[in-house]
Amino acid sequence: MKKENQTEKKNKNLYSIGFIGSVFIVLFALMISYICVFSISNKQEMMDNSYNTHQALLKKQNSRGSIYSADNQILARTIKDDNGDEIREYPYEKVFAHIIGFSSHGRSGIEDMANYYLINSNISINSKANAYGNEEKFPGDNLYTTLNTKLQETAYEALSAHKGAVIVSDVRTGEILAMVSKPDFDPNNLDKEWVEMTTDEDNTQLLNRATQGIYPPGSTFKILTALEYFRENGENYKNYHYSCNGKFTFGDSTINCFHGESHGNVDFTLSFAKSCNSSFANMAVTLDRDSFNNTLSGLLFGSELPWEMNHKKSTAICNEGLSDNDIMQLGIGQGKTTVTPLHMHLITSAIANDGELVNPRVMDRVVTAEGKVIKSFYENDKQRLMTEEEATFLRDLMHEVVEKGTASKLKGQSYTAAGKTGSAEFKDSTSDSHAWFTGFAPYENPEIAVTIIVENAGSGGEFAVPIAKRIFDKYFS
Repeated sequence: MKKENQTEKKNKNLYSIGFIGSVFIVLFALMISYICVFSISNKQEMMDNSYNTHQALLKKQNSRGSIYSADNQILARTIKDDNGDEIREYPYEKVFAHIIGFSSHGRSGIEDMANYYLINSNISINSKANAYGNEEKFPGDNLYTTLNTKLQETAYEALSAHKGAVIVSDVRTGEILAMVSKPDFDPNNLDKEWVEMTTDEDNTQLLNRATQGIYPPGSTFKILTALEYFRENGENYKNYHYSCNGKFTFGDSTINCFHGESHGNVDFTLSFAKSCNSSFANMAVTLDRDSFNNTLSGLLFGSELPWEMNHKKSTAICNEGLSDNDIMQLGIGQGKTTVTPLHMHLITSAIANDGELVNPRVMDRVVTAEGKVIKSFYENDKQRLMTEEEATFLRDLMHEVVEKGTASKLKGQSYTAAGKTGSAEFKDSTSDSHAWFTGFAPYENPEIAVTIIVENAGSGGEFAVPIAKRIFDKYFS
C-alpha cells in the first residue's frame, strides 16, 4: 500500500512537471510568434532606431539614395568630395532646408522620415554583382516627394528676410507642395555651423516654424468661433447685428478692435470680413462652453496632428472655469490660445474640401536606381472635421473677406480666392503682432490652400496677403 501511494505521488509530480513544461513551451512559442509579427510589422521603426547597428552595415554597403521634387529636380544626393569620401549635397541650399532636413549630426525632415528607404538598395541581383565586382557600393533607393520647386522658391522669396513660415498644399490629395520656415540654414554647411547653431540658446535656425512654431492665432481663430456660432444658431446667424464703436465691454473686461478701428453697424458676415474683434467678443460670451470645447476637440486642438514629422500640439481651452475676459480673448484667438501654422492649414484645407481633411503627405514614391517603383504613398487617410453645410458656410464667409474685407488685395484676379487674415498680438501692453493669412483658391472649386505667418510684421492684410497672392499667381500661371 505504501509503495502504491509513493508511485501515485510520483505520477502526480510528473504530471505537474509536464503540465508546467507545456505551459512554458506554449508561452515561449507565443512570445517568439509575437516577436516575429512585431518585427515584420514594425521593421521600418526598428531599422530607424539609433541603437540598431544594422544601419551602420547598410551605410557601408549602400550609398544613400537621392531625394527628388515632384517636378524631377534633385533636392538631396550623395556625392564624393576631393578625398573620395561620400558627402550629402543639397543643390537648393537653404530653400528646402527644413522640409528636406539633413542626415548628418542626427537626422531631420524628410531625410529622417524616409531614412529606411534611402539606406536600402533594391537594384537587381545582376546589378549588385557588377557593383560588388567593381568594389562599388550599391546605389540606394530614391525618394520622390510631392514638393514643387517653383512654388517652394516663390514662397521662400516672398517671405524674404522675415521670420515666419509658409505652407502650400493640394486640398484634394493632401500633397504638400511647399513648406518654408525662416530663419533657415544651409544644410551643406552643417559641419561648419553646427556648434554655433546648437550652443547659442537664442538661435532658432533649426526650428521648423511651420510645424513646431507655436503662435497666438489672432483673427484666423474667428473661423472656429464662427463655426461654433453657426452650430448653435443655424440659419439664425443671418439675424445677427452689432454696432461697433471700436471696443466691447462685458463686466470688467474690454476688447478693442485692431488699432481701435470702429466698424459701425455690421451683420455676421461683415463682422467676419472686417475682422471685428468687438463683434466676435460679443458673440463669444453667448456661446455654450461645453459645446465650444467639443468643437475645438473635434478640430484637433490638444491632439496629435496626422503628420509624421515632429510637430507641436495646439492649445485652446474652453470650460466653465473661464472668466468673461478669457472667453472673449478665446473668441478672437488671443489669450492662452496657441496654434501651429500646420494646424491652421489643416483646418483651412478641410473647409476647402467640403469639410473632409485629406491627411497631409510629402512622400510620393520610392524608386530604385534602375527606375523600378517599389512603394507608393498615393492612398491617404481622410477624416471629417465638419459637415458639408458647415464647410460651405465657412467658405462663403472667407470669400467675403476677399470681396469686402481685409484680404481685398486678392480681389479681381484671374482666379477667385477666399481666406482669413489675422493680426495676432503676442506681447502684453503692446501693439506688436504677427501677420497671418490662411486661405484657398479657386473659391468655387478649391484646389490649393496656403497658410502664412510673418512674425512681428503687423497686419495680416498688409504683410501676409501679398505673399499669398504671389503663391496663387505662380500656381495659376
